[in-house]
Amino acid sequence: MRKAVLLTALVILLGLASVGPIRVRAAQTELQMTWWGTQNRHDRTIKVIQMYEAAHPDIKITYEFANFNDYWTKLNTKAAGNELPCIMQQDYAYVAEWANRGLLMPLDDFYKNKTIDVSKVSPSVLDGGKVKDHYYALSLGSNSQSFIIDADAFKKAGLDMPSAKWTWKEFEDIALKLHEKLGIWAISTGLEDVQLWKSLYLAYGEHVFSDDGTKLGYTDDKPLIDYWNMIIRLQKAGAIASAEEAAQFTNAGMEQSPLVTGKEAMRYQWSNQVVAIFTAAGKDRHLVLWPLPRPEGQKPENYVKPSMFFSIPSTCKTPEEAAKFIDFFTNSPEANDILGGERGVPISSAIREHLLPKLDAVGVATFKFLEQIEADSSPIYPPDPPGFSDILNNVYTPEFVQPVLYGQKSVEEGIATLRKGAEEILAKNKKS
Repeated sequence: MRKAVLLTALVILLGLASVGPIRVRAAQTELQMTWWGTQNRHDRTIKVIQMYEAAHPDIKITYEFANFNDYWTKLNTKAAGNELPCIMQQDYAYVAEWANRGLLMPLDDFYKNKTIDVSKVSPSVLDGGKVKDHYYALSLGSNSQSFIIDADAFKKAGLDMPSAKWTWKEFEDIALKLHEKLGIWAISTGLEDVQLWKSLYLAYGEHVFSDDGTKLGYTDDKPLIDYWNMIIRLQKAGAIASAEEAAQFTNAGMEQSPLVTGKEAMRYQWSNQVVAIFTAAGKDRHLVLWPLPRPEGQKPENYVKPSMFFSIPSTCKTPEEAAKFIDFFTNSPEANDILGGERGVPISSAIREHLLPKLDAVGVATFKFLEQIEADSSPIYPPDPPGFSDILNNVYTPEFVQPVLYGQKSVEEGIATLRKGAEEILAKNKKS
């Protein structure tokens, strides 16, 4: 019996030897990852995850995704239970709050030792993820405010394209000439947008809100008064739409946009939202992305806004592996062939150069515009304080913008109302 067992064992060993050495699979490190977005984003991101796993068999990435609102509900629940995923998509509005709560890990060391290589990333882009003295989030794409200019309309009116550093005074002069020469609006609407209130004071090196979020961050209303008096002058001259005219196409489809139909020569738009209007206008139109005007003698009103970030939670037990994946996501040409700039213009100049030959005309225009803004921009302002939505929905729009545009209040009266209402809301942020 014993001889039979030994003989069987010998046969088995000889059989194993004939098929080569026994390979023991290495233990896998599991990383968890989460993001929000559309199905298009999900599909692209999952393909990149699968590509990374194929190149790194010792890494297993489990993931989940959701729409924006559900995403933050789930993440706050996970944060309460110390169960945050090691790679998490983060938003500019929440970075400072999460960092100050100790929920995020500083990325400084990963930048320094090039685990995450940011050598091809502009400092103005990196600073979007900085809180106080440390970096807590890496942007996944950039965008900025722009004017879309109809170059054909300018040519027809006998006007040269403005300087990239044009002023609001130059804008007003151009707007009046466009209307006079062509009989159309220079820009139908958009100058009243709340983001332009913030950008106006950024040009003066100030923030609309104080650092502690308990009051307005500026004391001089004159820049805003001057800006809004310009709007009213242009409105009275017919160079921009009246409030009644603007209301007719506020909710119209992109095909009925005044820029598409040739009723305006310029349009205010975020750079990551231009694809639809370029497409609706058609390939035979010559539309150009242009920086915002600025007050005379002041800094740029443009800043580089992160579309979203990746962060590593402070509770992550394998932060170096998480950082390596973030580096791959940011710097791999093959990964970005799949991602295709869906999260915004890639932050690495090397990746932009890699993708540029593969882009359509809109993509090329957007990439080049962001490079221009990175080279001439102001630092991004801090995230909006608690109460901003209240200010926008209950003071800025109904108590200031609409009454002024409809001629029910003077500019000075409207701005006084804005200051009073905003500071009453912000005062609620004071610690008792």
